[in-house]
Amino acid sequence: MKPVIMVHGGAYAVPDAFADECMAAVKTAALEGFKVLVSGRGAVDAVESSVRSLEDNPVLNAGHGAALNTNGEVELDALIMDGKTLAAGAVSSIKNISNPVTFARSVMEKTEHVMLTGTGANQFADRQGFPRVDTNELISEKERHNWEHRKRYSEGVQEQFNSQWVHDTVGAVALDSEGNVACATSTGGICNKMVGRVGDSPIIGSGGYADNNIGAVSCTGHGESIMKVTLARLILFHMEQGKSAEDAAEEGLHYMGSRVGGGGGAIVVGRAGDWAARFTTERMAWASVKETTLSYGLNPNQVVSEALEGSLRGQKLL
Repeated sequence: MKPVIMVHGGAYAVPDAFADECMAAVKTAALEGFKVLVSGRGAVDAVESSVRSLEDNPVLNAGHGAALNTNGEVELDALIMDGKTLAAGAVSSIKNISNPVTFARSVMEKTEHVMLTGTGANQFADRQGFPRVDTNELISEKERHNWEHRKRYSEGVQEQFNSQWVHDTVGAVALDSEGNVACATSTGGICNKMVGRVGDSPIIGSGGYADNNIGAVSCTGHGESIMKVTLARLILFHMEQGKSAEDAAEEGLHYMGSRVGGGGGAIVVGRAGDWAARFTTERMAWASVKETTLSYGLNPNQVVSEALEGSLRGQKLL
């Protein structure tokens, strides 16, 4: 099986001022995940590596650079899922861990549960020796400015989502050489959200889902809308019915838009290696690597491809 990695940096009206940075972030993250795959490690390792790269980039809304709630605090959500076993881990409302996707993996592998939240999650993090960071280290100047702006103008969450200031959940899906798939999704939520608000990103079947029998999906967009239609599992349902990854993503997003009025996006990889990046918002930064080709896009129906064989051989990845 030829390995595939796909990542996204969030579906929203990405402003021109941040477009290049967002594209650079997803390309870097895709290559990080691909390095993991071609080294012989599995899909779960690859999606974790890619999402960690995205969480560490302050231009995106996950980990460093996360959106702030009404109190001006960071609350982080993430999930990870192994399509081979259907094992999954998720965390929500995490305040001071810079890579919640790795914490979610710890929940998956070291507890009998699927999701931990709030105080209990932080207690488990302490027992596992997860390094804590000062919350201020996770707050970027951009997000502080956005929070102050919305605090003055009292914009609602729905208005925020349709503006150029939010929403940039991050995620990854992968297919490894053994035919295993995995997904991971991570977010800081929506700016000025209620304290304790949890969106789709840590919800199995909504923010992401992975099943070796079908494929893997990571979603982004208006969380409440995504949860109402369980978007990730809905897309995989359409793939079970014989639709391609692209058609299934289109079908799921169209249903969400017509049924509950929500916008968003998804990246999808099928068990045979077909992939898709679709969205109904103005833009979504995404990138994929399959064999020796890096593909990426930002605008609707945009797919740019670059041959990577020379650079990959230089890095001894082929």
